[in-house]
Amino acid sequence: MNSAPIWHVPFEEFRKGLAESGTTAHVGMDHGSMWVLLYRPLTEDKQSPHRRDEIYIVDSGTAEFRRDQETVAVSAGDVLFVPAGMDHCFETFSPDFSTWVVFWGPDGGENQRS
Repeated sequence: MNSAPIWHVPFEEFRKGLAESGTTAHVGMDHGSMWVLLYRPLTEDKQSPHRRDEIYIVDSGTAEFRRDQETVAVSAGDVLFVPAGMDHCFETFSPDFSTWVVFWGPDGGENQRS
């Protein structure tokens, strides 16, 4: 049994969970509508629009991030917001690219402003 509190998860636990999962994402913390995960696309980012608002915090590497018709270059430390339902993805990312993702709120997002 893990005795660590669910409100405190070291980054390394996310990284370990991702490595052990064999997938591109690992949810390391969740509470109600809030999820925190580490995401590392392998060869292509195949995301589709999500039902909830989300924040990306780039952990490592570089990428191009497309949100609707806009594209920006991103690197470690950059923070991105995507409202629920908006098309988005990471493109031309470096081999070491990974990002934290935080989902929260109701389906459809908190409001319609972007």
